[in-house]
Amino acid sequence: MSSFYELKANDKKHQPFDFATLKGKVVLIVNVASKCGFTPQYHGLEALYKKYKDRDFIILGFPCDQFGGQEPGNEEEISSFCELNFGVTFPLMEKSEVNGDHANPVFEYLKNQKSGLMGLKRIKWNFEKFLVDRNGEVVSRYASTTKPESLEKDIEKLL
Repeated sequence: MSSFYELKANDKKHQPFDFATLKGKVVLIVNVASKCGFTPQYHGLEALYKKYKDRDFIILGFPCDQFGGQEPGNEEEISSFCELNFGVTFPLMEKSEVNGDHANPVFEYLKNQKSGLMGLKRIKWNFEKFLVDRNGEVVSRYASTTKPESLEKDIEKLL
């Protein structure tokens, strides 16, 4: 893929989601998990989404079970857990792998655009975050330990 807007993924109901619909928006993409030490970050992610969604900001959560089996459920169970426990209203996508031969093309693209610490491309753990500007450029990558609220200044700059 040569452009962020050429990407496609499936939503939590296994329906195609075309990234062309994201043109002009600031996008935060996160690989999420329900049984991880970082799972409480859902609170911060939802707070960011509520604060900025009316300013063309969107978060896409991609559930992933590649790290310690911390996302064992199916899409329906994951969605229900997120809504009940964290009030999540931002879009969740189909459960995906983020590393390896079966990695979701979205994450292959993101990793190629913005490597992590010491130039490593692979995703290290759940709740890594990629921030994409209104032109589809991947401008930042954040480690799992980066709390969502600390991204606010970066998001504000792009809005």
